[in-house]
Amino acid sequence: MFSRHYRKVRIFFALADALLVLMAFFSAYFLRKVLPFDRNFELDGPVQALLACGAIVLWIALAYWLEVYDRLDSAHPIVILRDSFRQCLLGVIGLVLLQYLARLDLSRSFTVLLVVFTWILLCLFRLMSGNMVGHIRRTFGATHYIIVIGSGERAHHIEQLLQGSSKYGIRLLGVISEKTAPSEIPKLLRQHIIDEIIFAVESSQLPQLEELFLLCDEEGVRTRVSVDFFPHVNSQIFLDRLGSASLLTFSAAPHDEILLLLKRVTDIILAVAAMILLAPFMLIVIFLIKITSPGPAVFKQIRCGLNGRKFVFYKFRSMVDNADELKASLEHLNQKQTAFKIPNDPRLTSIGRWLRKFSIDELPQFWNVLKGDMSLVGPRPAVPEEVDQYLRWQRRRLRMRPGLTCLWALNGRDHLDFETWMKLDMQYIDTWSLGLDLKILLKTVPKVLLGKGAN
Repeated sequence: MFSRHYRKVRIFFALADALLVLMAFFSAYFLRKVLPFDRNFELDGPVQALLACGAIVLWIALAYWLEVYDRLDSAHPIVILRDSFRQCLLGVIGLVLLQYLARLDLSRSFTVLLVVFTWILLCLFRLMSGNMVGHIRRTFGATHYIIVIGSGERAHHIEQLLQGSSKYGIRLLGVISEKTAPSEIPKLLRQHIIDEIIFAVESSQLPQLEELFLLCDEEGVRTRVSVDFFPHVNSQIFLDRLGSASLLTFSAAPHDEILLLLKRVTDIILAVAAMILLAPFMLIVIFLIKITSPGPAVFKQIRCGLNGRKFVFYKFRSMVDNADELKASLEHLNQKQTAFKIPNDPRLTSIGRWLRKFSIDELPQFWNVLKGDMSLVGPRPAVPEEVDQYLRWQRRRLRMRPGLTCLWALNGRDHLDFETWMKLDMQYIDTWSLGLDLKILLKTVPKVLLGKGAN
């Protein structure tokens, strides 16, 4: 199925969730009212509306966060039951938090009924959703007719993908060789309804098909080109424009300017809030560092940021003031490839061990986030000496703004080997979304509070 169809399916499931959660909410509410409990339970109209809207927003946001909608039309029933249960459990936790913030007094039995009803309704609907999406599209949406031009393995692959999308109303009219296409396509356009044509040919053959492109353009037929000219390139591919010039663009890192802008706005808001809330605590940390060891309270170092740009990186000093001078004498204790990390580093000060354990030494980096050198989530910034030793594939981690926390910080932090660091950073870049950032931030908080994974 085309990605634009997936977007429609997600919207369909989100609207369905809104309706089902609303049904579950009022079913639970009215059942609780009539149950013969000692305590009466009744909510005013505005309060009902607030809670119902809050429940809808929570359930839909959680579905996007857990990526439930991406699996519903093809998932195994066990996966659907599991995902729906996780969504409902987290949803009711969020609703309880909303209750406390709004200072409401919800009935526990109502809360239990809401979870049970919501889970049952969502499961019943989702277990039928695979066939339902296709049925709705076939019934209420026009069938989409496609022709593929090509004769090689690439054309065969496109043919299989289109045949697998038939339940969504996509119909493959045929696969035509690039040799006979110039004579056959004009006749087919006159005789049949054709919504679009996909060119799955070698790049060297495209110039020979220019007349066909012009014909489709004149008749308003949408055309697509299979652009796997470089089969080993994993970049996202999109068309951009520079004035009147069209540019086929390969991007090996996230490129959606709107989403990246939202990421930056989120960084600024949360960094400002953190600096204001943590200011008294950070002043205490500065005082403790100053009275326990000589030297400045804030350590500065040059690090590599987005695309290799160098910036001044800030941390609370957790080591003795001459730590860099002692580094050479401790090289034999290094247990990492490329990066310099040693267990129980003797250069750490007495308070520095605690600052490291609970990541308190990282707090000044909120200033780096505010300045735009860093983000809240992203690959950790490396020193230039490490970057100089990177293998070619490892340098791609520089294509994302570095962050305070990252995937490997959740998977063992300093206990992981260097290559695993790199692979997890690549995984983050390749799968980045605002939802993934939120997941990492939420999972980082308990890790930091418990001091898990740091040396």
